[in-house]
Amino acid sequence: MGLWSHIYEHFDPVAFYIFDFPVHWYGIMYVLALLVALFFASWLVKHDRLPISKSELESYFIWVEIGVILGARLGYVIFYDTHTEYYLTHPWQIFNPFLDGTFVGIRGMSYHGALIGFLIASYLYAKLYKKNFWFLMDLVAVSVPLGYVFGRIGNFLNQELIGRATDVSWGIYVNGVLRHPSQLYEAFLEGFLIFVILFWYRKRKKFDGELMVMYGFLYGLFRFIGEFFREPDIQLGYICCGWMTMGQLLSLAMLAVSLILYFILRRRRVETH
Repeated sequence: MGLWSHIYEHFDPVAFYIFDFPVHWYGIMYVLALLVALFFASWLVKHDRLPISKSELESYFIWVEIGVILGARLGYVIFYDTHTEYYLTHPWQIFNPFLDGTFVGIRGMSYHGALIGFLIASYLYAKLYKKNFWFLMDLVAVSVPLGYVFGRIGNFLNQELIGRATDVSWGIYVNGVLRHPSQLYEAFLEGFLIFVILFWYRKRKKFDGELMVMYGFLYGLFRFIGEFFREPDIQLGYICCGWMTMGQLLSLAMLAVSLILYFILRRRRVETH
């Protein structure tokens, strides 16, 4: 386990340069995550004979990607950044990839913000093109988790969202401290495991929207668990009860909303039958 534990000392998060612009492994993993999600959604549409064309699916994913990027960045500024007031009064700086004239990329993305942006973009798309919103939600619920695995691997390769200090044999040294590879735990829990559950359940769903609320519940649950192995955001620390992180608080909200939506959608199905 020696090489594994010291992997960060031998690994460069920058994959290569295009002229003077660094291309990080995180960015590559992010692109792979999107491609995997789109590819698997296309496979589902064809294999399960879902009522959406290839061109419609591609158009929808463009809407979703715009919503995710905007939501992820704005969510980080609102939920996690300690300079929220500055960004809200200087909104043009939110997506500024330069710092003191040096290209550093856009840093700071929030999953929960991305989720909100995704939901808004999906709702607008469904309204504009007269599509079943909850049908789209179920398609995404099964397609996204597998791609999400690459996103968390990207966090790991980028040496960010590090784990808490530990003494387990598979830990990773970060600046001389042995830590949980929590990004990989989350890749398994929030990505692969959710994918397996929803893929198995997809043909057993009882109403449109059930897969999405299951996804919301499972993600909230697994993220809450995963946060126990992840170092709290340094600028926030523990925000409640001396042990709860912002990620856990947002995950509890996600659990609550998912449960409420489940009962609302189930009741609507009963009333229409």
